[in-house]
Amino acid sequence: MFDPREKIALFIDGANLYAASKNLGFDIDYRKLLKSFQKRGYMLRAYYYTALIEDQEYSSIRPLIDWLDYNGYKVVTKPAKEFTDSMGRRKVKGNMDIELAIDAMEQAETVDHLVIFSGDGDFTTLVEALQRKGRKVSVVSTMATQPPMIADDLRRQADHFLDLISLKAEIGRDPSERAVRHVPEPQSADAEE
Repeated sequence: MFDPREKIALFIDGANLYAASKNLGFDIDYRKLLKSFQKRGYMLRAYYYTALIEDQEYSSIRPLIDWLDYNGYKVVTKPAKEFTDSMGRRKVKGNMDIELAIDAMEQAETVDHLVIFSGDGDFTTLVEALQRKGRKVSVVSTMATQPPMIADDLRRQADHFLDLISLKAEIGRDPSERAVRHVPEPQSADAEE
């Protein structure tokens, strides 16, 4: 599936990967994810795409974005659009598909193997275009959920499909790490968790 001589680039649809890993009951350790794919070939780039709500003073995803940015990932963000639907519910929309597709097409000139972390069927046409350029494309998502989180057309079009659940032991975060992080420091009464 992977040739150690290949130049590899990762394209991570952040919202899609987050939803898939949550549905499978584990958190992604992004340091392990990077190391895992560096072992598979020459990793040229690892992109992470996410939309951010700009007017929020604090976003729960901001620490992750900052960490990724300093630890080997090229983070691509754009402001999410916030709106109220017809039922009066607050909704947030932030689709990063076009940014991911453009970067993948540009990197196709340089890399041999593109790995897309998303089950979004909208990427089927992108996979076809990359293959026409003579590039190998793997897709990482899951079929282990009900319903599966990967579009059938995308899974069929990809050269290789990696089920996220099969990578859990390799890239999953140890649950004990999360528990340690949430323990308040005893010496400070007003420390944040």
